[in-house]
Amino acid sequence: MKNTNYSYIGIAFIILVFGIIFIPKIVDRISNNDIIRNESRSDFAKDKNRSVSDLAFIEINGEPKKVPDFSFINQNGKIITNKDYEGKVYVVEFFFTTCPTICPRMNYNLVQIQNEFENFSDFGVASFTINPAHDTPEVLKAYAEKYGVKNPNWHLMTGKKEAIYKLSNQGFNLYTAEEESAEGGFEHSGNFALIDKNGFIRSRIDNFGNPIIYYRGVVSEDEKVDDDGVEEEISALKEDIKKLLNE
Repeated sequence: MKNTNYSYIGIAFIILVFGIIFIPKIVDRISNNDIIRNESRSDFAKDKNRSVSDLAFIEINGEPKKVPDFSFINQNGKIITNKDYEGKVYVVEFFFTTCPTICPRMNYNLVQIQNEFENFSDFGVASFTINPAHDTPEVLKAYAEKYGVKNPNWHLMTGKKEAIYKLSNQGFNLYTAEEESAEGGFEHSGNFALIDKNGFIRSRIDNFGNPIIYYRGVVSEDEKVDDDGVEEEISALKEDIKKLLNE
């Protein structure tokens, strides 16, 4: 019985010492928010000051769709890659400078967005020409000056046609094609893609719980609705850019 009592006394002594030494340290860490909880749902959990917005990640085969690697030449003759947009929220469009229909309207809307976020160094635009044979860096520079492109992170890019079309049709699933019967000789989507700071394609959710995927780029905020009854989505795009900038 004496040995048993000594064992109990020894255990009690160890518990008492543990409490005296370690419990104050644990309490201190909790009070100073020094204990980090792992969150498997998002990389953002690594930064307790950063939160994920309600914008959806566009998924392909169950995986979030990320902008593929690209490398083109911008209006200033500089090579621009997807890495130049890392850490930035940006809007993507495919266009061509001689487009007689939707491109002028798209770029008018992009300039309005540019002006809305002129004080944000982490916002940009990526414009890819689908007529690289004509749209040289010099042509793109003149086009940028004509429309009032001022954001240093707005790159109008040209390069090999095959690479641009692959980026458009496969990388973003934004339709582009040469078409002799079309006005200007090309067909392309009038939509914008929204990319977050980590290179993922993002969008808001519609009333049915589905991502809208892309934003209509042709109808302006001032118009609100075009002649076909299509509502503008530029205001929604601006709201969602703000959300991603705060992530």
